[in-house]
Amino acid sequence: MDSRAAREGASIRRRRQCLACEHRFTTYEEIVKDELRVVKRDGRREEFSRLKLERGLMRACEKRPVSADQIHDLVDQVIESFEGESEVTTEQIGQAVMTRLHRIDDVAYIRFASVYRRFADVNQFLQAVKDMVEK
Repeated sequence: MDSRAAREGASIRRRRQCLACEHRFTTYEEIVKDELRVVKRDGRREEFSRLKLERGLMRACEKRPVSADQIHDLVDQVIESFEGESEVTTEQIGQAVMTRLHRIDDVAYIRFASVYRRFADVNQFLQAVKDMVEK
């Protein structure tokens, strides 16, 4: 249906339509750069997965006024912040996401933080909310 450059030419946004049901949807085609590796908390290393990060953000933003485009842009910003790096820790990724997510939606921020920081009890959760309110 429609194609155009998106995100300063780094991807192509396409509007498409299903031939069977005529439902319209958007797809993005990304330029794949050198693979970024993630150092997990236990020391394992694996390829960075954009999809995995987007899914986590979608869960955090579920039933919140955050669009798929905002999530896509946030992931783009996080990836761009690590440009030139070959490895990045899960800690660095989490911090980069939380810094940006806090500007978009406070509830999504707390949801993401509760998983990322592995809250063990309600007191840690309440402290995170208190810290967020004070910022």
